[in-house]
Amino acid sequence: MQPDKDSVQSKSSRRAAPSPAPAAHDDPYAERPSFWAQQRDGLWAVGIFLVTTVLTALSFPPFKTSEFAYAFAAPAVFWAYARPRFRLYAGTLFAAQAVAWGVILGWLHHVTWAGLLLLAPFVGAWVGLWYGAVWWAMPRMHTRRPLERIMVILGLAALWAVIEWTRQWAFGGFPWLPLAASQWQRSIVLQVASLTGQGGVSFLLILFNLGLAAYAHRLLRQSHKGLRKRSPEFMVALMALIFPSFLMLGDTFRQRREDVARLTLVQPHVPQELKWEPAHGQQIERTLEQLTLQAAREWPDAILWPEAVTPWAVLGEPRASDFVNSLAARVRVPLVLGSIAVEDAGFPEEAWFNAVLIATPEGGISPSYYAKRRLVPFGEYVPLRPLLGWLSKVVPVGDDFSRGRDPHPILLPMQSRIAVLGPLVCYEDTYPQLARASVRSGAEVLTVHTNNGWFGQSGAAVQHAAHSVLRAVETRRPVIRVGNSGWSGWIDEFGNVRDTMTDAEGSIYFRGVKTISLSRDTRWAERQSLYVRYGDWFVLLCAALALSAWALLRFTPTPTEPSEL
Repeated sequence: MQPDKDSVQSKSSRRAAPSPAPAAHDDPYAERPSFWAQQRDGLWAVGIFLVTTVLTALSFPPFKTSEFAYAFAAPAVFWAYARPRFRLYAGTLFAAQAVAWGVILGWLHHVTWAGLLLLAPFVGAWVGLWYGAVWWAMPRMHTRRPLERIMVILGLAALWAVIEWTRQWAFGGFPWLPLAASQWQRSIVLQVASLTGQGGVSFLLILFNLGLAAYAHRLLRQSHKGLRKRSPEFMVALMALIFPSFLMLGDTFRQRREDVARLTLVQPHVPQELKWEPAHGQQIERTLEQLTLQAAREWPDAILWPEAVTPWAVLGEPRASDFVNSLAARVRVPLVLGSIAVEDAGFPEEAWFNAVLIATPEGGISPSYYAKRRLVPFGEYVPLRPLLGWLSKVVPVGDDFSRGRDPHPILLPMQSRIAVLGPLVCYEDTYPQLARASVRSGAEVLTVHTNNGWFGQSGAAVQHAAHSVLRAVETRRPVIRVGNSGWSGWIDEFGNVRDTMTDAEGSIYFRGVKTISLSRDTRWAERQSLYVRYGDWFVLLCAALALSAWALLRFTPTPTEPSEL
């Protein structure tokens, strides 16, 4: 019987088949991958984490290295061009932002460690949404034509501004330290905020980060030579940063200033642990009396006190109102003070307000006052009280505070004129729309009454003051700040810090008084800035830019070969 021909051929071919080559790791002479090649992704992640964490933290006050705000995001954007694994990229940037914001908000531990450990990751995750968009966009962008690449980076910068804006509203709102606040001592960069609000400044800063990363990618990862190494994205980002500043430079130099008032700021520096202790109430009153009498020797037009400065409610408790009325009559100068106002005391509809009031020598405490519109969760009220009623407020005074409903200004009678003040209490100056509403209601000057004594001698006071600089530029109104323990001083309409209250050693944390000479630019006395008139129009524009960039990348094919330009 003859064997099957196909079977014989099959066996022959199996015998003739060459044996597989030995694996490279079995060959002692094969070139082994370097440590960098083996650990490349991990080393990139560690490097980006460290650089992003450090640069982000150093961009903001109290550190005086605001220049890092122009580059803090560039390393992460540069890494995104290589499209690392999403989980690695997202986890690295989330961790970097959480740690950086833990450093930035470190002062919060004076009140609550739990709040710090929860809030820092929350802000990190919120900012991390933007880095997720960067990871998706950059690999789809770099092979496209210059105009398309420029449109994408404009869209990403716009997305940053939109995400930053949503922090004012998400989960009750925490708009602390937008990127624009990093430039609070660089007023020339801030002038565009009078047109766009703070979002315009943040847009320009993050756009420069994107342009810087694009330039680095052009130089280090692409084979262009000569003039082709120039990055159109970087050139657009650079021009966008410089042009608005120079365009508005003339406005800052052509000021026509006039004196408005001489005001004395009282900084009582009452330790927070004593502030609401009834046993220390008389001592606090004596401190206020001593400082106010000292301030009156300067013969100012008015004397300003910080937030909730009296140990009892000025409206609602006769002892406190008698003290303030008597003191105003003795010094013969109007007082502008932060205190508590109680309406319908002793009745079921009793309501407590964190207020700013005026007491004159002739008439005493005015029944018309400003009530704080934006309350601090767990500080002045417990949100979702039916669910979280078992939690207590940080401020051990009364029940939940009530919210003020309107931004109406208060009138300060002085010897030569009546000043129209737009008060803001505590962290209300971190909300642009509150200051805008006050100016639209007629405020000539914004006053910020705050108590940063909660946070010790930390960076909180300086970080808080940075927001007042933004509000001054946005509204083109002078801002006066008076704090229990600092930062106290005033800022002109262009974001220049005109005077700061410091002691002999240069510290803002002390007990004392200081008289300032408030002035204004007459060109803005009866005018409203573009931002005050039209509000957050720039945010709507940014939303349109971000959607346009997404549509471009999503619905048009990505070239396989890089553009020559």
